[in-house]
Amino acid sequence: MNNSDLAQILIRAVEEADSSERLVDAVQELAASGLEESVPTLIAALGYNNPGAAVAAVDGLIAIGEAAVLPLLELIDDYNYGARAWALRALAGIGDVRALDTLFEAAKTDFSLSVRRAAARGLGTLRWHQVPPEKLESVQTEVLEALLLISQDPEWVVRYAAVTSLETLAIVIAATLPDQRSRITNQLQQMLDTDVDLGVRTRVKFAQEKIQQQQHQEVFAPKRKLQETEVDVPHRGGGRR
Repeated sequence: MNNSDLAQILIRAVEEADSSERLVDAVQELAASGLEESVPTLIAALGYNNPGAAVAAVDGLIAIGEAAVLPLLELIDDYNYGARAWALRALAGIGDVRALDTLFEAAKTDFSLSVRRAAARGLGTLRWHQVPPEKLESVQTEVLEALLLISQDPEWVVRYAAVTSLETLAIVIAATLPDQRSRITNQLQQMLDTDVDLGVRTRVKFAQEKIQQQQHQEVFAPKRKLQETEVDVPHRGGGRR
């Protein structure tokens, strides 16, 4: 049996599932196959109003990776906020920069907090090596501006996700935009001082610790490297003849 035949059998099992439990099992098996042919069916499963099936579908789409990005972007359901949130989770997990505009728009303007949260998280999982070197600084600046805005979202779960992504971005831009990192640390400190939610403040403290650890490593790494490259030069005549 070739992959195409297997995909059709697994897809048919999803389409013919006659109970919630069987649907979850069928989507899990389809997701586990890792076959590109399964992408449209997995995307459809995001809108079945079945969280178990949706979780399995997201995992499958993330595992398939780049091949799922364009179908996800083309098939995102603008009328089903639940499906949209799951699709954003899949795109966030893949981290493909082709989803950047979609993540920006969703994180800033979507009415659903679950969609905004997924999009905010996705801005911290981008695969930066996909960005052309000449565009890297401008794209990272754009992401920074977006996250600073999103970190002021009225919903605590969105702010929490923004903090997670700000932490990641602060570490990423150490080499490309070191002067901009203070904007992140200043925003985190402001959130620590003023955010009304304990969970957000706790996450901020964790982010600050991670960023401080990274800064510590940056300070001492050159010294360690120098020490590792130093060699003892024997005095002339000091060795045996």
